[in-house]
Amino acid sequence: MATLSSRTETVNDILKHDQKGKIMATYVWIDAVGETRSKCRTLPEQEYTPDNLPVWNFDGSSTDQAPGDNSDVFLRPCAVFPDPFRCSPNIIVLSECWGADGTPNKFNFRHECAKVMEAYADHEPWFGLEQEYTILGNDDRPFGWPVGGFPAPQGPYYCGVGSGKVFMRDLVECHYKACLYADIKISGTNAEVMPGQWEFQVGPCEGIEMGDHLWVARYFLARIAEDLGVKVSWHPKPIRGDWNGQGLHSNFSSKEMRVEGGMKHIEDAIKKLEPHHLECIKEYGEDNDLRLTGRHETGSIDQFTWGVANRGTSIRIPREAAAKGYGYFEDRRPASNADPYRVTKVLMTSIFGKL
Repeated sequence: MATLSSRTETVNDILKHDQKGKIMATYVWIDAVGETRSKCRTLPEQEYTPDNLPVWNFDGSSTDQAPGDNSDVFLRPCAVFPDPFRCSPNIIVLSECWGADGTPNKFNFRHECAKVMEAYADHEPWFGLEQEYTILGNDDRPFGWPVGGFPAPQGPYYCGVGSGKVFMRDLVECHYKACLYADIKISGTNAEVMPGQWEFQVGPCEGIEMGDHLWVARYFLARIAEDLGVKVSWHPKPIRGDWNGQGLHSNFSSKEMRVEGGMKHIEDAIKKLEPHHLECIKEYGEDNDLRLTGRHETGSIDQFTWGVANRGTSIRIPREAAAKGYGYFEDRRPASNADPYRVTKVLMTSIFGKL
């Protein structure tokens, strides 16, 4: 029987083989429950854009995206990235899901978001999303937690360093490198307040690019976790009790907010968000009521609040922005499992008006 090291050497040798003028294109899409799926095909080696890539399809009845008697769902390419797993010239193809009748699949939230971003492109909307997540072992407990017990209370883990404080840094480092290789606009990462919990940030991205980059970054994380034999939880309250939940804190600015005098535009935008609070909450992820309790650095799900440098509010204006008089604001309400297309779209329509 081959040893693990000899098997690894064999795999590595094969992965170096010449592809003979062909590439592997991995089509990635979002399924009915907000998880990424993928399948791969061979194409001639050349430069690809969404416009010259073939439309493909999959069995939507196996992903709860179509009935069995009309199961074909079509994959329309919308963004292309270098493949960090197979390396260049292979590619990752983010795709929208469409029905055979030429209409977007009901779980295709990108299509409407793109229309909103195009309509309000003159405002040059910039987004930066902070994606929190928890790494789970095969027992579905946060990785590194003691068997049958709990770690010490939160405190030493946030941005921590050292054994017993930080777990699975190798996964985080691999994810960071994968994103940089693929030209994802990842801007940073840090350990979070619960052991086994991390965060990465993507942005600033303009318009529809925000959702595209975050979804592909999520795919990369799940794919690397697969190789390392662990799981990723996007649930907003992965562990009940006196532990922070996890969110998708959403930073936003328009060109008017980023120049001198921009604070007026920031405050006007926040005032426009308030009457749409419940509408926003509906777009901000499942089980968010377990997280937005008014504790653990959150505002209450039932009340819209805002303040400067206050992480216990719905909307936070950073201290630096308040001091300069321009910049951006942070919407702290979205849950970690929220769809970035839905989040960015409702922010835009609440502030600038529905189409």
